[in-house]
Amino acid sequence: MRYILLLMIIVPAAEIGVLLLSGNTIGLWPTLAIILLTGVLGAYLAKKQGLEAIRKIQDQLRYGQMPGDAILEGACILIGGTLLLAPGFITDALGFTLLLPSTRKVLKNMLYIGLKKWMNKGTITIIR
Repeated sequence: MRYILLLMIIVPAAEIGVLLLSGNTIGLWPTLAIILLTGVLGAYLAKKQGLEAIRKIQDQLRYGQMPGDAILEGACILIGGTLLLAPGFITDALGFTLLLPSTRKVLKNMLYIGLKKWMNKGTITIIR
């Protein structure tokens, strides 16, 4: 919980600093245009890839398979899309990282390993 609180303080402060630096470097209007463009592009990519992830989950369920990989991919897309809708360059960079298939694969594997360790510790319970 303390990490989340720390992130809620540090990330907005860093975003404000980067936005001020960008505004001084390239100007107000180009900075606003970039923020709006990444928001629109992020919403489009998240919608497109999110619908594809939902289709994969439905297909795997239809054939009696566990859609674990597709669910992790959908979670990455959801988080990436949410980060792209937040104004700022740092969150946009993280959001695009989660929406690009090549980097999402690496992060998805790291998330899978982390969840597996978490379950093996016994700190999470899965009811079947």
